[in-house]
Amino acid sequence: MTSVTRRLLAAATVGLLALAATGCTSAAAPTETDSPAAEAGAWPRTVTHELGETTIPSQPKKIVSTSLTITGTLLAIDAPVIASAATTPGDGSDERGFFDQWSAVATERGLDVLYPDLEVDIESIIAADPDLIVVSTSGADSAAANYKELQDIAPTVVYNYGDKTWEALAAQLGEATGLEENAATVAADFDARVREVAGEITVPAGDTNVIVYNGPEYDTAFAKPGGSHGTLLNALGFRVAGAPDEFDTSERARQDFAFLSLENTTAALTGSTVFIVSGTEENKKLLQDTSVLANAPAVASGAIYPLGNSSFRIDYYSGSQIVDQVESLFAS
Repeated sequence: MTSVTRRLLAAATVGLLALAATGCTSAAAPTETDSPAAEAGAWPRTVTHELGETTIPSQPKKIVSTSLTITGTLLAIDAPVIASAATTPGDGSDERGFFDQWSAVATERGLDVLYPDLEVDIESIIAADPDLIVVSTSGADSAAANYKELQDIAPTVVYNYGDKTWEALAAQLGEATGLEENAATVAADFDARVREVAGEITVPAGDTNVIVYNGPEYDTAFAKPGGSHGTLLNALGFRVAGAPDEFDTSERARQDFAFLSLENTTAALTGSTVFIVSGTEENKKLLQDTSVLANAPAVASGAIYPLGNSSFRIDYYSGSQIVDQVESLFAS
């Protein structure tokens, strides 16, 4: 596994892979759920999730999230989440280990740290006395291995945030929490905002590469057009170009990013515009200072745009920040 791959895997939980959402975001507003068992307002309800079915006796009032990535979407639909797993504080997270993009909301809602450093602590979960436990199967914040133990504490639902948009995840969480309308509303509002900005900006001609770049010693991650970043930027009007599949060094093919050596990055970085995910001006300078990439169109013209530290894992909050950033850069 390359260094950049490791960093991205950490970022998924730290806010900066799978996925980033994979952590996927889309202009579409998926509101369908897989389970027909739950009817709005009806309790108990049985929901289908990644590890089976769980019956939830009444609408949850004390939710704990063992997935830092999913916590953002719980907050976005105004779910009564009382505590969340936290990562090690650093770039992209606050002093508690909560993602920067929703740190203020966590403070406002009085969200507690369930356990730090993404180290699953069963005793802390018991002490929180939840009536619903939310778990992910994807990312370094997954507690899926503890599913049976968690079931003994409270009803537990398990989702994969790496293979769907944040809106689709919100719809699933809405079903489990009885907040279907909130999930649909926040997704619709986000999509409306994307359409608004798409209508107001002037998109540069040509293709756009969306990459993670940490210097020539690391592989470069190229966002795929159908991944979360590619989908969002396509919805904003950019024509996102990925990398040729034969260049991908990933041990397992991913839906969101392909990883390229520096040699192949020189061949794939063909866009007239480049966005840097999890990137700041420092990453931009690294790219500009990489001599073998000096002739890449966007490097030569300076059309390189960092999207910020919180831009890797797209949830409602980080997705909104990306949209705002694009608006500020390309407003007509």
